[in-house]
Amino acid sequence: MGLWVVLLCTLVPLLLGGLYVLGVFRRRRPDEPPLDKGTIPWLGYLVDFRKDCSEFLKRMQRKHGDVFTVLIGGQYFTFVMDPFSFGAIVKESRSKLDFIGFATQLVLRVFGYKPTVSTRGIAHKSSVKHLMGEGLSVMTQTTMENFQKLMLFNLSSGEGKRMWQEENLFHYCYNIVFRAGYLALFGSEPQRGAGDKEKAEEQDRVHSNQLFHEFRKYDRLFPRLAFAALPPKEKREAEQLKRLFWNMLSVKKTWQKDKISGWISDQDQFLAAYGVPEYMRDRFMFMLLWASQGNTGPTAFWLLLYLLKHLKAMKAVRDEVDKVLRENGQEVKAGSPPITITIHMLNQAPLLHSALEETLRLVAAPLLVRAILEEISLKTSGGTQYTLRQGDRVALFPHLSVHMNPEIHDEPHKFKYDRFVNPDGTKKDFYKNGKKLKYVNMPWGAGVSACPGQFFASAEIKLFVFLMLSYYDLELVNEEEEIPAFDISRWGFGTVHPAHDIRFRYRPRF
Repeated sequence: MGLWVVLLCTLVPLLLGGLYVLGVFRRRRPDEPPLDKGTIPWLGYLVDFRKDCSEFLKRMQRKHGDVFTVLIGGQYFTFVMDPFSFGAIVKESRSKLDFIGFATQLVLRVFGYKPTVSTRGIAHKSSVKHLMGEGLSVMTQTTMENFQKLMLFNLSSGEGKRMWQEENLFHYCYNIVFRAGYLALFGSEPQRGAGDKEKAEEQDRVHSNQLFHEFRKYDRLFPRLAFAALPPKEKREAEQLKRLFWNMLSVKKTWQKDKISGWISDQDQFLAAYGVPEYMRDRFMFMLLWASQGNTGPTAFWLLLYLLKHLKAMKAVRDEVDKVLRENGQEVKAGSPPITITIHMLNQAPLLHSALEETLRLVAAPLLVRAILEEISLKTSGGTQYTLRQGDRVALFPHLSVHMNPEIHDEPHKFKYDRFVNPDGTKKDFYKNGKKLKYVNMPWGAGVSACPGQFFASAEIKLFVFLMLSYYDLELVNEEEEIPAFDISRWGFGTVHPAHDIRFRYRPRF
């Protein structure tokens, strides 16, 4: 009898603890958002969310309204779909809403890098210094030179050599933008002697192309790796690719390059000064590569594709590009030296910038998540006040609640290249229910967790398109082909990818 009592006293607490972990006892309090735990203990809506988070959130919003809490894989997420409530979340202090813990777990899983408390703010500080202001002007110049190195080294000249070349558009854009950004940030092959420039540049082209090839293998695995959902074979492949990048991007090899950007060199010197071991600094380099180049190439693809599918937009942006060149005393013609595009010239192209903003509105779909460290109060635009529970997470999905909201952007599924610019070239304001909105396009996040490299990323994309429109005639191989659907596995990770590639051709304009 005594043994049964002991066993019962042991098993009952374990059983109750297990049920608690599974979420069986969780109940909505009177001042909390609607709670939906799904039908499967602990898992909740994990399968639905991973399958297509956008469709899942649409369904939950129809069912519960603009604020609701759902169970996803043992964690409770409160999704806020009211754009007027975004400010209260993105501006809340880190002592109450923290994104660092979530980000730390993610970068450890996908890059093998584990930051310390003393090194957490390094990327932001370095980005402010090197990817904004004067630093951005320097990086724009370096990136432009690398675009020319990759795009123009074998450019044909003369009417008889204006032959069409055919490529896959997504692969072409991602390849060129990734490689130019990589070379601008991580440095180029040093020249071993006088007259060795061409050989060094050829090595850069070969090496950067090899790096991109491996990067795409990893990039395809990235969403499921982030969700810890890779099957054993692909998990092994991901680990092999990680080790490959730790080696290819090692600080030892990086410091052998010429023209390493201050963004890279300053961060590595900072980590070394704080005693971060070399193997961990190698992993940090891998994280910087993905953070800087994982979304720019896909965005450039969508921007160029939308222009190719909307001839009025293509003509307007190309005319603007040509006008900016003329006003700065430059032109593209056979036998002329390469043009020089500055950040000042990019700022003289409001239609190009609006077209980029419109592209990002359509295809950028980050999921912004913060851990609730301390119970907070949230008031919606409708006047309802909710309490968000400590230990849960709060999440924003701007693509659905802002970018594609017809109350903010009329005909949200259509590409309107001038949507974000007034006729006089100034920035346009947006409203919902007659009230001006602050957050109308959030591809880079917002608040303290906003992407610090957004100005460089924007300049990199616009540089690429500026050069393509300046030097080449462009057209789709099949002009009737529909714009590809989105690869829904990329929801939440920045710019979505197309479900399939699309063929295009290009030839020198002059």
